[in-house]
Amino acid sequence: MQLSLLLLLLLLPGSPAAPGMEDAAFPHLGESSQPLPWACPPRCSCPRADMVDCDGRDLRVFPNNITRAAQHLSLQNNQLQELPYNELSRLSDLRTLNLHNNLISSEGLPDEAFESLTQLQHIYVAHNKLSVAPQFLPRSLRVADLAANQVTEIFPLTFGEKPALRSVYLHNNQLSNAGLPADAFHGSEAVTTLSLSNNQLSYLPPSLPPSLERLHLQNNLIAKVPRGALSRQTHLRELYLQHNQLTDSGLDATTFSKLHRLEYLDLSHNQLAAVPAGLPRTLAVLHLGRNRIRQVEADRLRGARGLRYLLLQHNSLGAAGLPAGVLRPLRGLHTLHVYGNGLERVPLALPRRLRSLVLPHNRVAVLGARDLTSTPGLAELNLAYNRLASARVHRRAFRALRALRSLDLTGNQLTRLPSGLPIGLHTLRLQRNQLRALEPEPLAGLDQLRELSLAHNRLRVGDIGPGTWHELQALQVLDLSHNELSFVPPDLPAALEELHLQSNRISHVGPEAFLSTPGLRALFLRANRLHMTSIAPEAFLGLLHLHVVDTTGNPEQVLVQLPPTAPRRPRAWGP
Repeated sequence: MQLSLLLLLLLLPGSPAAPGMEDAAFPHLGESSQPLPWACPPRCSCPRADMVDCDGRDLRVFPNNITRAAQHLSLQNNQLQELPYNELSRLSDLRTLNLHNNLISSEGLPDEAFESLTQLQHIYVAHNKLSVAPQFLPRSLRVADLAANQVTEIFPLTFGEKPALRSVYLHNNQLSNAGLPADAFHGSEAVTTLSLSNNQLSYLPPSLPPSLERLHLQNNLIAKVPRGALSRQTHLRELYLQHNQLTDSGLDATTFSKLHRLEYLDLSHNQLAAVPAGLPRTLAVLHLGRNRIRQVEADRLRGARGLRYLLLQHNSLGAAGLPAGVLRPLRGLHTLHVYGNGLERVPLALPRRLRSLVLPHNRVAVLGARDLTSTPGLAELNLAYNRLASARVHRRAFRALRALRSLDLTGNQLTRLPSGLPIGLHTLRLQRNQLRALEPEPLAGLDQLRELSLAHNRLRVGDIGPGTWHELQALQVLDLSHNELSFVPPDLPAALEELHLQSNRISHVGPEAFLSTPGLRALFLRANRLHMTSIAPEAFLGLLHLHVVDTTGNPEQVLVQLPPTAPRRPRAWGP
């Protein structure tokens, strides 16, 4: 009798669950074979009494039987077209409503339903079919996401009078300035993030919340920032204005001058012909790439003394585009990007603390003895795809760069290795030049070099001098692809792990080809002149770490044999 009574109590609705029936680590109690002690709509899961999860259930109508106690309701990734007022309005305890990725139109989202949701804090209606925003959202709101709809208009009480509102996402809509009322954020003094990117705004909206810290306005049609439009946004840290139609006349000396906390400013992909005036001293990152700037004027950067990253790529900077010393006041500058311009020399008198100088795709044809002496702390120097010839690179050009770790001289007109390379180099890229010979002297002392690329040159084995690799004790990656090698160069560095020899003229690999490289892991021999038996059976003896051998694209399928002690079989491909 007592056992029967116990079973009956356990099966009654609302009775406490037996030990082990509830497990907080099991997230989908609604799908459990055990009955829940609270109501849950069909096809949904209810991990807690206040949580209803109907994510991705292909629902076409709003589910019934949602408990009034629900605080978190997820209906994302369904086929809903409307929300019934009577069902939504009774969920007065709702804190989170997630309607992301449905088919809901503005007609299907009744304004009246939100009047009773006085506790709602988070609403997500992104990726639907709204044409206008709801006229009213609850005063309790903290986060509102209406992105990726077709919204053309918002209303004063959509986001206004919301003292707790922190984040508003309206990107990827069809908003013009006419669709944004002047009092759109009146009474919402706590908004820190506002995203209006990918809309149809023609000027920066007035009356933005003064509490903003992040403002996204990229990918609009903005041609002007009205005077004073940002005068109240003194907390702004990040401002994104890239991919607009800004010209010099659309900005003035006061546009950014009141932004005393601004750290990141992106004005790339506009139509600016000059660096904007009035930049704040707190600015750390200034992105001006892909504009029409012809010259950088010293007075425009004088106020931005805290700048660390200056990006000027793909502008119209010519021979006089960066006058000597123009960047010297930026004492903390870490990175300068000026690739894709028309500079004919490395800018002189750069800041001493500069760590990264990126200058590819310019017209630099001369590298003098003192051109780089002002930047002794430089760690990365990229001069790829310029017009440097060996005769015009001074033998002391790199002498002062004792901290240099990466040097890229790809795509120039060098016929020999540069002299005086810094001994601390880790990476040296010389591919796509006109190198015909390698001598040991330029590589002497580079015992920290880990990666060397010599691809796409005119090297032959006979032109590689004896002892060339001798001091490269740390070299792990060597790229000699796309040259004129007829066999594997001898005496390669012992630390080598990856060797690229593809697209040469190699027709035979002898038994002693890799005796000096016991740690080799990957070997690329594709597109050579190898035949089935061109690789000697003993060639890979002792290469216990080798696991990639690429022989694709040779005249015949190549037989590759490894010793049985190798931990993995290599991938050996035929033509």
